Amino acid sequence: MLKDLITLTKPRLLRLNIFAAFGGFWVASKWDFDFLLMLWMLIGSTLTMASSTVINNYWDRELDLKMDRTRGRAVPMNRISPPVVLAYGLAMGVAGIAVLFLLVNPITGWLGLLGWFFYIVIYTLWLKRTSTWSTSVGGVAGAMPPVIGYCAVTGEADMGAWLLFALLFLWQPAHFWSLAIRRVEEYREAGFPLLPVVKGVKRTKLQMIPYVLLLVPAVIFMYVYGYSGIYFLIIAGLLTIAWLIHTIGGIKAKDTEKWAKVNFLISVNYLMIVFVAMIANTPHA
Repeated sequence: MLKDLITLTKPRLLRLNIFAAFGGFWVASKWDFDFLLMLWMLIGSTLTMASSTVINNYWDRELDLKMDRTRGRAVPMNRISPPVVLAYGLAMGVAGIAVLFLLVNPITGWLGLLGWFFYIVIYTLWLKRTSTWSTSVGGVAGAMPPVIGYCAVTGEADMGAWLLFALLFLWQPAHFWSLAIRRVEEYREAGFPLLPVVKGVKRTKLQMIPYVLLLVPAVIFMYVYGYSGIYFLIIAGLLTIAWLIHTIGGIKAKDTEKWAKVNFLISVNYLMIVFVAMIANTPHA
């Protein structure tokens, strides 16, 4: 049961978001750390994000039964009862938001609550079941971790917070749609109105392009406004252009399955490399 309780938090997704929160904290700190503040921020963020994924598992339990990729999860297989899962998720949410409000600062608490609300109510309960906009609008929740980390230090949502938000928000659609294209028939059978299901794969490929393209100015502004250095600009800039070229190439790709797989792998490595470069090349205070 312990393994299932951990799995419900989606550890891979959680690790990525924790790293993003740490990155935001590092950028704002400029190498001058308050380690206790960082610890409370990471604990609060982790609990809040884990709460979101657990409650998402609770609400999606019937839909999960319809897909090969998800039907083996603990809730649809009845290894853990739904009421226990819901209580587990809510308890972590209350604890996480409380830590952010009381031990970090109010703005991180509100940001954590906003991200939680968007993921559970706007994304999971509403758009995921009704609209092709679920991926784009739901990206608001996924973009919160680095902003929370940043605002834990600054106490305000300034340009740095908005740029970090932009990096994560713009990254998500092309990342997720690359996976959705590969599993489009599974999502169709399960009844998820994702963009490739409703509008088709070609339209989805086209819609990825502006998101990746807008990452270019986001990366440039991180350097221009002094939130990261020249090495970040070079590394992140070249990676963004490479990803953009590959994404545009999807329009004429003959093997869509292969193209989508590569595009997904690029997106995963892109985020990790960009954040490592950003952290390593953060200017000193």
